[in-house]
Amino acid sequence: MDLTTNYMGLKLKNPLVPSASPLSKDLDNIKKLEDAGASAIVLYSLFEEQISFEAEEMDYFLTHGTESYAEALSYFPQSDDYYRGPEEYLEHIQKVKKETNIPVIASLNGVSTGGWIDYSKKMEQAGADALELNVYFLATDPTIESRQIENQYNIILKAVKTNVKIPVAMKLSPYFSSMTKMAMELDEAGADALVLFNRFYQPDLDMEELDVKPGVILSNSDDLRLPLRWIAILSDKIKASLAGTTGVHTALDVIKMIAAGADVTQMCAALLKNGPEYLGKVLRDLNNWLEEKEYASLDILRGSMNQKAVKNPASFERANYMKALNQFKNEYTL
Repeated sequence: MDLTTNYMGLKLKNPLVPSASPLSKDLDNIKKLEDAGASAIVLYSLFEEQISFEAEEMDYFLTHGTESYAEALSYFPQSDDYYRGPEEYLEHIQKVKKETNIPVIASLNGVSTGGWIDYSKKMEQAGADALELNVYFLATDPTIESRQIENQYNIILKAVKTNVKIPVAMKLSPYFSSMTKMAMELDEAGADALVLFNRFYQPDLDMEELDVKPGVILSNSDDLRLPLRWIAILSDKIKASLAGTTGVHTALDVIKMIAAGADVTQMCAALLKNGPEYLGKVLRDLNNWLEEKEYASLDILRGSMNQKAVKNPASFERANYMKALNQFKNEYTL
């Protein structure tokens, strides 16, 4: 079965790519993922704050003034919780490249323009085959216009693209007022791939300790629907590669993403829950499904269920929305 795919110029043996997660901090885990069939690996993110400030400076700004209100101390992470040196990250890239035979995609996470962008060049020099930019920004300032936020993505992308020769992917959140317009702008600005979607963490409050609980809730297959819809909408409209992430847990999830038009799927939660070896099961199930349905290659399936054949996509989405509500039956309704 031909499972090969092209992701932002990288020819991969299959569409299964572990996304940025704690698993990629350990070289042995990366080797296990490669043995299980991973076609590439996205390393854990290096944060803008780790590069732009010395650890002592960042610690000062995080804790400055908290002594005036003792409970506020618990709102901020200790420096050991977030700081891992950028030099260590570059060494990790070199080790992974030396010990594995799959493409290595480095990950940069930031929100501003500045010296941290220059680190993309160092990642390229360390051996990274591509770079994934994770622009994680939650707009809480009511004076910031939406256009300012959108422009910031473009500015960061263009700054990095002028700095490196390797492919650059943009990992996006789904919360743009016009997702299609934003995707097309990034495509025109030179993004080699779009990764849909970033999973925003949703903090809770501990009312016994009066503390913020910034825990991460892992996804399940139900979360697939949001990136699935937008990949189906965008795959016929942009030249950049598309990676589907969030909610990819099974071979059927992978199949749906590919049918919608994704070039690769990125897995995180399923691997954290089940271990690196689980990727091998997904790969076997993917092969079996394609053989059973008599697909000669993955390319035949790709994009077969996107919106290319829909003359009026907006009306199509509206009709499906109405259909879903009208056909819903509550089991408790008499």
